[in-house]
Amino acid sequence: MQIDPRWFQPAAVEEETRAANEALEALLRSAPPITDFEPAELRRAREAGESIWGPIQRLEHAEPRSIPGPTGDLPLRIFRPPEIGGVYLHLHGGGWTLGSEGYQDPRLDALAKAAQVAVVSVGYRLSPEDPYPAAPDDCEAAALWLVEHAHKEFGTEQLAIGGESAGAHLAAATLLRLRDRHGACPFQAANLVYGCYDLTLTPSARRWGDPPLVLSTPIIQWFVDSFVPDPGLRGHPDVSPLYADLSDLPPAHFSVGTRDPLVDDSLFMAARWQAAGSRAELSVYPGGVHGFDAFPIALAERARQRCHGFLARQLNGSAGS
Repeated sequence: MQIDPRWFQPAAVEEETRAANEALEALLRSAPPITDFEPAELRRAREAGESIWGPIQRLEHAEPRSIPGPTGDLPLRIFRPPEIGGVYLHLHGGGWTLGSEGYQDPRLDALAKAAQVAVVSVGYRLSPEDPYPAAPDDCEAAALWLVEHAHKEFGTEQLAIGGESAGAHLAAATLLRLRDRHGACPFQAANLVYGCYDLTLTPSARRWGDPPLVLSTPIIQWFVDSFVPDPGLRGHPDVSPLYADLSDLPPAHFSVGTRDPLVDDSLFMAARWQAAGSRAELSVYPGGVHGFDAFPIALAERARQRCHGFLARQLNGSAGS
């Protein structure tokens, strides 16, 4: 794993990416920042299709399911491709405060078909109503359920875990909990996409300021305050995986864009993952903002294909599509 300084130069940013970022900035400037609202208001608007991101697209063939959780049923959303070479436990993003297992149907369906893996997306409890450790507890429970039931449900014990943003954080935390609390490393791969691994904030997150490109320093702090109200807990390894012992973990693929305030989180975490003796791949995308891989641009398509290929190689030995 090497870091190429050319990734961070303005000349490396493709014109299509630059134009998409400018359009996104204009869109975000037209709306109040999310920090002006209560999380429940934002969730209601998103569910009603009234947010700037438009209506939610749900696919009829997605399978809703529930499993026992620490304090009640946990919702799952399952995608099964024609051939299943493994299972991907997906944890959604949203700053531990927003989001749902049901908001990424087209993306997860495409991943399932391209990598030939069943996708199990988990709905976990959200803050501030249910702050830390509620979300990690739910994700740990979902992972243990999958380990126990994967063969019966999907005909395979080849497992991967991952997610985007807060979901990547929760995936890393879940792997550490399985190792430390259960003496197990049942997952063969981790797909960690622009995660936040240091809730005390890495230098890039602290120094980013407030440009209107999805995430900013104030927005990150707003999410962290909601998820972990006690600042004294934020440097604990169960909260900030960057500070954990990262040995004996599966191969991981880290993805991040250079215009993401969480860029240091991926750079630092990938380096520590590798230094601990665990295999790490790092993909850095010039000009990519937080969440860039959800946009209809070539940079996003390359990022998605690289993630699909990583999961396919690790779980079923193929290159993906």
